[in-house]
Amino acid sequence: MSERLQKILSAHAIASRREAEQMIKDGRVTVNGNTASLGQSALYGFDDIKVDGVCLKPKEKRVYIMLNKPRGYLTAAKDDRGRKTVMSLVDGAGVRVYPVGRLDMDSEGLLLFTNDGSFAATVAHPSSSKPKVYEVRVRGDVSAALPALRRPMEIDSHTVCAESVEILGKHSGTPGLRMTIVEGRNRQIRKMCSLSGLEVCSLKRVAIGSLELGKLETGKWRHLTEEEVRALIDV
Repeated sequence: MSERLQKILSAHAIASRREAEQMIKDGRVTVNGNTASLGQSALYGFDDIKVDGVCLKPKEKRVYIMLNKPRGYLTAAKDDRGRKTVMSLVDGAGVRVYPVGRLDMDSEGLLLFTNDGSFAATVAHPSSSKPKVYEVRVRGDVSAALPALRRPMEIDSHTVCAESVEILGKHSGTPGLRMTIVEGRNRQIRKMCSLSGLEVCSLKRVAIGSLELGKLETGKWRHLTEEEVRALIDV
């Protein structure tokens, strides 16, 4: 998450915040080659921050990756029951990363990982209002279920509502829906479908905000670009 430059410098024991403010005023701090201004923020780990021409090195490289999660994997760091977890799929990240949010064991698709706690908190917090898009294959009368799916409904003592629900073409004879939600409560889409008379056969998250799963193969992961990270924390 972007932070004020004086906070970043202070966290690296370069100077106190007050001293860091003076260094910025004196023109001793640059961000991506440009002289910094007081009050400016930067994304630590991505932006090139220099003090007196010397680059501020991250204490630990911050990593942001996306995985195309397969079905059958638990979204957890470990499991006491010995079930497969998503951690085994991101071993090659080079540093210890943790999942941002979750997908249940029977769901698949876009899952984020990072070692940046601020980023994870920002993306996962309901106030981020990042729409999450799912492709859902179902059994049942889709046309009859649509009015209910498009209205607010009560789930686990909370009122939820899909941002949009669209019909997808059939795949192997199974009708599909493209559902967009913002809040993302536990098993929300499965519960919404059940209350609407539909049985979920498969559930795949294909986008979070502007970040799309695209052609990333099942079980594979890739690093996010700087632009993708910035878009996810832009609230």
